[in-house]
Amino acid sequence: MNDKVLIKLSKRMSLALRHAPDRFALRRDPDGTEQIRANQGHSVPIDLGLVALPPPERLYHGTTAAVLDSIRATGLHRARRHHVHLSADTDTARRVGARRAGGVVVLTVDAAAMARAGHLFYRSANGVWLTDAAPPRYLDA
Repeated sequence: MNDKVLIKLSKRMSLALRHAPDRFALRRDPDGTEQIRANQGHSVPIDLGLVALPPPERLYHGTTAAVLDSIRATGLHRARRHHVHLSADTDTARRVGARRAGGVVVLTVDAAAMARAGHLFYRSANGVWLTDAAPPRYLDA
């Protein structure tokens, strides 16, 4: 990378760390070295060190009306990410769905039923619930 690109990247990272640090986690390696990484949303293989937890009864997923038919047909999939991201409340899910153009739709996920059926859930350091997929039978718009 050239200096201009490195400076731009440095400024962008500083902005995120100063104003949205809850998107990141710190960890200390056995040798004492501290590392920073994103809590979730990785598009490359990484061991997140997550432990499966029982989820709340209901979780929520914010999306747009444009993809609702597809989600109803095939469910929620992780795509290029490690997991499907779910929110513990509708306000957060609505904010997540509003990041994309189109009418916001908040899906209710019957997380308790999914867990009873053997689906695993994880909670990242910033409170986002993660799972591998959410089949359509557990979703309600």
